[in-house]
Amino acid sequence: MATVELLRDDEGPAVTGPGVVRAGWGGSLLGVVHADPDAAPTTGDRVRLCFWPDGRVTVEAVEPRRTVLIRADADGSARRQTLAANVDVVAVVEGLLPEPDRNRIARLLALARASGAEPVVVLTKADLEPEAARIATELEADCGCPVLPVSSSLGHGLEPVRALFAGGHTVALLGPSGAGKSSLVNALTGATVMRVNALRRDGKGRHTTVTRELHPVAGGHVIDGPGLRSVGINSAAGLDDTFADITRLAAACRFADCGHAVEPGCAVIAAIGTGELLPSRLDSFRRLVAEGFRQELRRDARLRHDEVRRRRVLHKSLRRAGQAPPERGYW
Repeated sequence: MATVELLRDDEGPAVTGPGVVRAGWGGSLLGVVHADPDAAPTTGDRVRLCFWPDGRVTVEAVEPRRTVLIRADADGSARRQTLAANVDVVAVVEGLLPEPDRNRIARLLALARASGAEPVVVLTKADLEPEAARIATELEADCGCPVLPVSSSLGHGLEPVRALFAGGHTVALLGPSGAGKSSLVNALTGATVMRVNALRRDGKGRHTTVTRELHPVAGGHVIDGPGLRSVGINSAAGLDDTFADITRLAAACRFADCGHAVEPGCAVIAAIGTGELLPSRLDSFRRLVAEGFRQELRRDARLRHDEVRRRRVLHKSLRRAGQAPPERGYW
C-alpha cells in the first residue's frame, strides 16, 4: 500500500505520489462510507492506496483528518457535504463589485471556524472599488479575522495572501460563483491553471469551476472549487467568534441566558438603539444560531428531548403570564 494525497473530489480521484494515478473505491472503504457518509474521501485527504496485480488501484482507507470543512444543505435538511480536509486556512472570497454580501460572509466564516481551520476574508476586484481599503477595515472589525483586499488582474495585494501558504499550509477558497476565486488562483500561481470567464455587464463573474482541485501555490497548496450558491451550517459552533461584536455586548446583558429579543437589561438591544449595532447584523446572528441549533437537534436525540421539555415549560410560563409564546426559530 501507499499513502497519497487526494487532489480532486470527482469520480476516479487523481492522487499524488510517484506521478499521478487514478483510483476507485475499495470494498473496505465502501463499508466505512455506508456507515458514515462524511468519511468519503474528499480533496485534501491523505488516503491509503492498494495496487492490485491486475493493474487496478483502489482507495482502501482515509487517514485521520486534522481539519474537515463540511456544509449542510441550505434547505434545512440533515444532508451534509464534505468540501475539503486537512485545511490550515479557509479563505472566504467575496467580490467588492457588486457590494459584498455581509450575511454570506458571516455564514461562510461560521463554516470556516467550525472546520478547525484559521479563517480569513479575501475581497477581490479591489481595482473596481475606490473604497476597498475602507470596506476591508470595516469588515475586519465585524469579522474578527484578517480581511485582505486584492486585485488579481493588477496583482495588487497578493503578498499577504501568499503569506497564508507559508510553511506548506493548505488554503481552501470558499465563495459564490463570480467572486474571483479562479482568477485569484491563477494570479497566485503565475499561470493559467483555472479557466476564467469574462465579467458580465453588471460586474459579476460567471460559473466556471465544476470540481474541487488542489494546486501547489507559494510552497503550499490551494483548494478551489465550485461556487456555493447556498450553504447551510451544521451547528452553532464558530458563531461566537464570527459575531464577536455581539458576543462582547452580550457579556453586559442582565441575564446570562438573554435571548436578545425582549429581555430587560439587554445590552445588545440597547446597542441597536444607540446605533452601535445594526439591526441586520443581529438578525443575521439570530438566523444562523437558530439554523445551527436545528441541525444539532436533528443529530442529537437527547438534545431534542431536552429542547421539547424546555419549550413546554417556557410556553406554560408565558401562558400563565398572559403572553404569547415566541415564534418558532430563534427560540
